Amino acid sequence: MNALSAAPSATSFWPAPHAQGPVDATVEVPGSKSLTNRYLILAALADGPSRLRAPLHSRDSQLMVAALRSLGAGVEEVDGDGSFGPDLLVTPIPDGASGDASVDCGLAGTVMRFVPPLAALRHGRTAFDGDPHARRRPMGAVISALRGLGVQLENDDDALPFTVVGSGAVEGGPLVIDASASSQFVSALLLVGARFTNGLHLQHSGAKVPSLDHIAMTVRVLREAGVTVDDSVPNSWRVEPGVIGAFDVRIEPDLSNAGPFLAAAVATGGTVRMPHWPRDTTQVGEKWRTILPMLGAEVELTDDSTLVVRGSGVVSGAELADTSELAPTVAALCALAQSPSLLTGIAHLRGHETDRLAALVAEITRLGGDAEETEDGLIIRPAALHGGRFQTYDDHRMATAGAILGLAVEGVEVENIATTGKTMPQFPALWEALTATAESSGSR
Repeated sequence: MNALSAAPSATSFWPAPHAQGPVDATVEVPGSKSLTNRYLILAALADGPSRLRAPLHSRDSQLMVAALRSLGAGVEEVDGDGSFGPDLLVTPIPDGASGDASVDCGLAGTVMRFVPPLAALRHGRTAFDGDPHARRRPMGAVISALRGLGVQLENDDDALPFTVVGSGAVEGGPLVIDASASSQFVSALLLVGARFTNGLHLQHSGAKVPSLDHIAMTVRVLREAGVTVDDSVPNSWRVEPGVIGAFDVRIEPDLSNAGPFLAAAVATGGTVRMPHWPRDTTQVGEKWRTILPMLGAEVELTDDSTLVVRGSGVVSGAELADTSELAPTVAALCALAQSPSLLTGIAHLRGHETDRLAALVAEITRLGGDAEETEDGLIIRPAALHGGRFQTYDDHRMATAGAILGLAVEGVEVENIATTGKTMPQFPALWEALTATAESSGSR
């Protein structure tokens, strides 16, 4: 039975393991979702077969694989040395590919935003839809961008569902968009820009683009594949037309998904070691090395690339800006802190898998906490927490936030822990193994 089918029922409440003492564990996590799905898009457009070593195997990556197969790419699982599943061998979409297709986006932002520009390069109609909440996620910038590039779409709204009517080519050239709701709008266009006839000169006009680290990631993987990208001017990106070279790449561990495990050390006053931490990365999870010390932990990157986090037994509140997708984990720790916290620069989280700011306030408050929304973030004050049911809103990062609170607060039950399968199907088993180390150390 695979990890996804073995996950708990979506209607269940999972008794979050309560740590009986400080955790003391070494934890490995699967590959980065952000990198896996970017490399899959590039592999589908490359000039030959590409191999992804130790990629992520999760709902989001499976949805991307299914989408690329529907557009004509070949994606084969082959034996590899990764701890969490096989490698992926990708044969690109053939030149002149045609025919109608449909894409299930689930709740995956990378699928609903990255794949439509790719579909525009084929001949045929490609229908896009997803989970019910996916129809509420911001999509207007991708839809308007495609129309601005001369691509025909069948849609009356700036949201899913819609159909891309591809003509086999996109002229490209200058394009202005408003990417203030998501950096994925920029990445979606950059990833395919080299295959536009005239390349792409993309400019952002509007409020600040959130999560700029993710755009830096996109630029790096493009350059690795031989694409010329100029990002020297703020809010402007030039992609030269040309070949996307085939590649053989090992996927970094997902540093965002590493966060809850590292947070466990802070929440319990324990120690967590995370091997294979990349020394040079564009992942937003690299920020854990600066965030966790502000919350009271010691953080060390050893000579063998193991990140070691040691909790002090006291969680400190902090003022933190632009924590992006790390914010639910940060907020859970702040709810355990002995002083107030202010999180800013995360208004865009209202358009993620759920409205994460409202959800975090509701669930922290449900457990007796003191949290409130601001215009662009959260204020969280010290309060005595108690057990109770923690709703997740089908959002994987809400589920892991509830698990963190359960470490320190007895009697927390997390709704639909299976939603962690979006990016990490192994989470419940890994979390229970982590918590068991606290029981062992606490019994000595």
